[in-house]
Amino acid sequence: MTPIPHALLAADDLLTVAEQGRICALAARLERDLHEVVSHHQDLFTGRPFDSALISSIAMSIAATAPEYTAEQLRVTTRILLWVFAADWQIDYLARTADDVRAVIAGCLAVADGSAPPDMHPLARLLAEIRDELAPTPAFAAMQPMWREELGRMFAAVEQEWNWKTTHEATSGLRRCAPTLDEYLGNADNLACVLVNVTHWIVIGDQDCLDHCADLRVASREVQRALRLVNDLATYRRDLQWGDLNALMLVDDSAEVTARLTTLIEGCHELIRPLETTCPGQAAYMRRQIAFTSGFYEVSDFWGSL
Repeated sequence: MTPIPHALLAADDLLTVAEQGRICALAARLERDLHEVVSHHQDLFTGRPFDSALISSIAMSIAATAPEYTAEQLRVTTRILLWVFAADWQIDYLARTADDVRAVIAGCLAVADGSAPPDMHPLARLLAEIRDELAPTPAFAAMQPMWREELGRMFAAVEQEWNWKTTHEATSGLRRCAPTLDEYLGNADNLACVLVNVTHWIVIGDQDCLDHCADLRVASREVQRALRLVNDLATYRRDLQWGDLNALMLVDDSAEVTARLTTLIEGCHELIRPLETTCPGQAAYMRRQIAFTSGFYEVSDFWGSL
């Protein structure tokens, strides 16, 4: 196919392509930083699913969601998202006993509380580095309790899902041992979307954002529930292979999940709409979060193969 000369492209098309190019360049800078993290924490990222495409997808997701910021401003946000993937792998896939799960969680929460336990688990060690980068930011002192709460919520949800999954396996997958769809969505903090967003708000330190954190968190938690279903609808086969729970396993008709997702997305936009006046930048950030994730999962998955 013959390339289209720039002169034949509409001005709006050129602007769109230029913006896409800038986002890709931003993602490339973030990806290089993530590879540095991986090289210094190889004990966390040795599994096959941590392939180069996963790293680049994480970088692209943050760049596309917050394209108005610099790579330096987005570096910690991107790192905490990589850490979330590492936490998911360590607990959801590698942990074999409840004691394994509790040990990882205890070490990470100790770090979040400001301590440095001896013989830290590799996951806690990476979290300590992230916390040390957050600590000097002007917003951290005020928002540290919120950040700590979101870590606690994430780990409580991860542990709950681990318990559901192991009980489900022990009883040969009987439906009565699985959560309901409502219970499952109520546990969506295991996706850690709100944790990533709170980390982003701390680093950015935008006053409008900080003044409306309560409303932002409410909207972000609804976005998190919607993204839980976007993920599940796209990764059902992978979840079957990996032994993960998935919303489609909890219902008799997949249409129920699709209908719930439509309702959740409508609810997201209703919660985001008033934020367009009070903190427009973060309202746009959450809208892009929904749009990017929905588009991404139409084509690919973050994780590589086992």
